[in-house]
Order: sequence, then structure tokens, then C-alpha cells
Amino acid sequence: MAGRASARAATGFTALAPALCVLGLAGLLGGCDAGFGTPRDQIRAVGSSTVYPFAKAVADSLAKSDPRIKSPIIEANGTGAGLKLFCKGVGASFPDIANASRRIRRTEYAECARNGVDRIVEIQVGLDGIAFAEAASGPARFALSPVDIYKAIAARPFGLPNRARRWSDVNPALPAEPILVYGPPSTSGTRDALKELVLVRGCESDPAMVALKARDRVRYAATCTDVRSDGAYVDTGENDNLVVQKLQANPRAVGVFGYSYLAENGDRLRGLTLDGVTPSYATIADFRYPGARPLYIYVKAAHLEAIPGLKAFVAEWVASWGPDGLLARQGMVVEPDAVRASNARIAAAMAPLDPAGLN
Repeated sequence: MAGRASARAATGFTALAPALCVLGLAGLLGGCDAGFGTPRDQIRAVGSSTVYPFAKAVADSLAKSDPRIKSPIIEANGTGAGLKLFCKGVGASFPDIANASRRIRRTEYAECARNGVDRIVEIQVGLDGIAFAEAASGPARFALSPVDIYKAIAARPFGLPNRARRWSDVNPALPAEPILVYGPPSTSGTRDALKELVLVRGCESDPAMVALKARDRVRYAATCTDVRSDGAYVDTGENDNLVVQKLQANPRAVGVFGYSYLAENGDRLRGLTLDGVTPSYATIADFRYPGARPLYIYVKAAHLEAIPGLKAFVAEWVASWGPDGLLARQGMVVEPDAVRASNARIAAAMAPLDPAGLN
């Protein structure tokens, strides 16, 4: 029913396209002189590489359940880059959905609003964790803490140049192996989560850094979250599968990615403990694991009637996120009942996000 309703709405929108162009409302259509006189007939979602496999599974499920709806285009270009594309404007040349492994920021919402994207629906679709792992054939001697990770990969831990070359330089209890961490780029929501959930926690173990936060937030942010660029931390781009391959090629390296990639490669990888807690479905679901985080999709309300199947795609997410649903089988950690119910109501009403609570 949702797919048919969306298709009828899109047909009406298409019929109005020439008139809208004549009236000078090209922005709604993405530009009438550049091939956007009629809306797209296919959903486009951009953003998080962590959310990507889940979004792809939902897209494939929707296409199978209603062959009249073209399978949505899903792009993995990182949370930050995806939100930037999403916020560029309203119309056929701009994405309908941004997938995100962190919440949208106040500055990003403001950029959206400046470009006319002022009705954004935020839907929390599940949970994940930033996992630290090594190859299953690795030394099995890594028991990490946020302080260890911060001292190992921060550019200037506690304000001093990072001269640590081996893990034992960071903590004598760790192996005397060269520090080599494969992880996400600066555009990734996983990188943002690494900063916010791990690096900041390690940095603030020093009271002087907490005091610096109150005194000089710019210097504090650089000290606590900038990552070293001397080869100890290697940016592997928006491809978490590449991290898996790198770990297999170098069993003494450490990798950082979304937990779902660890779960998917459990026969090849070993999750590393963080503060004594192993990343697992159970420890992420109850937030015992320090790297646990929610996952989101952001929907452009202005596109709901114009893009065929967009409402149905969102409904497919809701239908897929239960304990026995498609997403759980794909490795997503299911949210508590109350959280799922709340987000199902938001999805049904397509209630726009109130930016007042954003950071």
C-alpha cells in the first residue's frame, strides 16, 4: 500500500514539473535545465559505511517485496561526507537519505537549513559498537583501555609529541610490538565515535585535560582527538572490509571498525577487550562495552511525496529491525523495545527532528 501510494504521489509530482519550472520553482526539482525536470524514480541514500550493509539489505528486501519499486541506490562515503551531500539542497539532484553512525551535529543541521533542507526526520535504526580487533592468528596479548589507545594513536597525547613506537611504550603490560592501527578516515562516523567514545575518555583521565576543556576548547579538541599521521595509524578509507584484509595480512596489527564487521568475520578475527569488556552482541546491547553507539538514518521530508517508494523504504526499515528481523540476522544489535517503539512512531508520522537537543 505504501509503495502504491508513493508511486501515485510521484506521478502527480511529475505531471506538475513543467508548471513548476515555469513558475521558477526549479529548486524543488533540483533544476529544470539540467535534466531534473522530473523527479528521480529511484531512492538514493548516502553516508556511513557501517550502516551501508544494513541499508543495502533493507533495499534488497524492499525490491523483492514490491517489484514496482526500483532497488534504492546505497552509497558508502562516510557519515560526514554523506551528511554534507544530504544537506546541499532539496530536489532530484540531492540524496533522499543520509545513513549515519553518529547523530547529526548542530552545525550540520544549520548547514542543511541554510540550503532549504529544514524538515529532517531522524530515525534511530539500531545499535553497533566500534570494535578493536586483531587477526585470529595474532598474538592474543592485547587487553586495551581507552588510555592505552589514546597514548598509542593521539598526535599529541596530553599535549606532548607522540614518541611511542611500540605498544609496550604505552603500557608495559602490552606486547613489545610496533604500533600499527588500521582505521577509518576523518569523514567516517566510526572515526567520530573513536574520538568521542575512546580518545576523549583516555585524554580526560588526566585532570589537566579536563581543566583545559573549560579554558580552551580548541586546544582541548586538538589535544584529545587529533590522530597521529606518522604511520602508526593508517587511514584505510571508507571500506571496513579492507581493514579485515589488512589484519589478515599483518597479524600483529590492530584494526578499528564497526562491530558488525567483526561479527561477520568471527572465524578470521579476534575482538580485543576494552576496559576488560569483549565486544559482543550482548555487551553492546546493554552498553557495557565502552564503544557502543546508536545508528541512524536521516530522511528528507520534502522528498517523501516526490520520490517513488521512499515512504515504503522507511517502513521496510521498521519492519526489519526487530529481534527476529532481517537486520538482526545481518549482525545489527537490536535496540530495546521502548526505543524501537518510539522510533517506529517517528517513522510512521515522519515527525521532523527538533534541533534543540543537538550538540
